[in-house]
Amino acid sequence: MPAHSTLPLRQPGWSTRSVHAGDKRPFPHHALTFPVFHTATYTFDDTADLSQFMQARLWGPVDGRTEYGRYGNPTLSRVEDKLAELEGAGEAILFSSGMAAITTTLLSLLSAGDHLIITDDSYRRTRQFCLTTLKRLGIECSLVPAAQLDRLEPAIRPETKLIVSESPTNPYLRVLDLEHLVQIATRAGVKTLIDSTFATPINQRPLEFGIDLVVHSATKYLAGHNDLLAGVVAGSEYLVALIRENLWVMGATCDPHAAYLTYRGLKTLALRLSRQNETAQRVAEFLEPHSKIRRVWYPGLASHPDYEVARRQMSGFGGVVSFEVEGGLAEASRLVDSVRVPLIASSLGGVETLIEQPALMSYFELSGEERMQVGIKDNLVRLSVGIEDSEDLIADLAQALEAIE
Repeated sequence: MPAHSTLPLRQPGWSTRSVHAGDKRPFPHHALTFPVFHTATYTFDDTADLSQFMQARLWGPVDGRTEYGRYGNPTLSRVEDKLAELEGAGEAILFSSGMAAITTTLLSLLSAGDHLIITDDSYRRTRQFCLTTLKRLGIECSLVPAAQLDRLEPAIRPETKLIVSESPTNPYLRVLDLEHLVQIATRAGVKTLIDSTFATPINQRPLEFGIDLVVHSATKYLAGHNDLLAGVVAGSEYLVALIRENLWVMGATCDPHAAYLTYRGLKTLALRLSRQNETAQRVAEFLEPHSKIRRVWYPGLASHPDYEVARRQMSGFGGVVSFEVEGGLAEASRLVDSVRVPLIASSLGGVETLIEQPALMSYFELSGEERMQVGIKDNLVRLSVGIEDSEDLIADLAQALEAIE
């Protein structure tokens, strides 16, 4: 545990860590919960105080103090400490969104003439940024199938600096063999970045396998209540310091209130994930043998292509279940329109169960043929389970499936 931890010397459980990790007590005014610091700037007692601070900052961040809100905030710092400890990272940075975290990180690590590799099942906006924005900056990007790591090594060039992927991926929940990925990257001297939003630090910790950086959309499971936008990147102190410098320039700083809500959400992370892991497993097992379901994608099922990898490197399989309905777009829509507990919405990881058709939500602008080219089927449904009773959710899905002729 980091030296600043208030946790006991024995290895605590995940609920204990979720509540107490990263805390430095006593809090200001001996408050039980850490306060929100709503301030854009900070004062100094005199010029000597200012000079002493500036001199100290030449050697790195000054704990608990800064001069301007874009460079930090005590509330943000507590969240970053908690996230770093949960991930087993040297440091973590909180951003204004998950996309801000990934884009700032990529711009910090790559320069014109560099090459990166991204797996094809990564978040579509991340792919878009790599294939369009970075290309305009003279950074080349190659797509490699997430399910075929044997095609990764041949794609590495002398100018390759970074491999980007997700685990599990969206929407098919492919689980990369992180140990194998690190072996390939290490041989080539290439850095690795994993978006672990679907897993959280509770279910999977990529840094323990040798991954260099881990990114989350904290909007999802980490905050857990569908009421804020935030992102995080965690890794070694050296790499995170490089990224933090660019955060100060680009300005994608998380606001203090969103940081506080993230801090509050993190305290129940292990509790929520335990429920969501259990419910998703039960839902997947209910759906798989159903006559009106063609296929279920969930890494906790033996039928999932990455089941053995998931069992080896994950402690839980997450709260998202993707499945294909018998039929096409109309049949999938009929199911989605017939459920009563899940709400039709994008995103995932909150306390409410959400349901969506990727063909209509994320890929609506593409034709059916174009969607098939990127692997999105018209009959695909993604369900992100919340913390409702699993019996209620399964009963609701059962009656909705009856609506499919």
